[in-house]
Amino acid sequence: MSRRRCKQQLVKFLQHLHRLLTGTLSTDNEDEEQDGTVVRRRRPEDLERLHRQSRFSKRELQFLYRSFKSGCPSGIVTEETFKTIYSQFFPGGDVTKYAHYLFSAFDTDQNGTVSFEELIRGMSVLLRGSAEEKLYWTFNLYDLNRDGQITREEMLDVLKAIYDLMGKNVPTGLKEEIPRLHLEAFFQKMDRNHDGVVTAEEFIETCQKDENILRSMGLFENTV
Repeated sequence: MSRRRCKQQLVKFLQHLHRLLTGTLSTDNEDEEQDGTVVRRRRPEDLERLHRQSRFSKRELQFLYRSFKSGCPSGIVTEETFKTIYSQFFPGGDVTKYAHYLFSAFDTDQNGTVSFEELIRGMSVLLRGSAEEKLYWTFNLYDLNRDGQITREEMLDVLKAIYDLMGKNVPTGLKEEIPRLHLEAFFQKMDRNHDGVVTAEEFIETCQKDENILRSMGLFENTV
């Protein structure tokens, strides 16, 4: 998986999520009319903090918040929403596992929902973060139990989930073989001390030194 292709896939997902939740909304002001009465929308109290923590301007955050609340009045996004959106990208595949892993990567407090703040922080990294920040976010996507290391079992689960997305595009006889081949290539490159796990440091440093290493893993190759 090249960094560029991974970025394109995740950004495409986020952009589609944003469109699905929002439609088209004006960013001119915070007022709107309801039944002939002008109602002022309440802005998030921590807008200033989000501005400092993200790479979005205050104006962008205001627009995103209006959009988010319009599509999600409850103020949260559920895993089912992720599954619904991703199924539109891969109608012939099984999106259940991969959507779950992606949702968990956004759900940083692991409470079963994704808040506006969590969505913004994730989007900030993926859309405007440094190369190291994006790689660290990707590492967390593979680190399923959030213990700071990727095991063979975790990587194999993610690889299988990716091939499930592709559905009929992957021959049945290869759905088990290809992920395992990619798994071996991943660990051969990444597990530099040969202890059976890949740490964030190993993952990021190896990727930064070899721009072709992610492509050799084959992730997302047919999912964009």
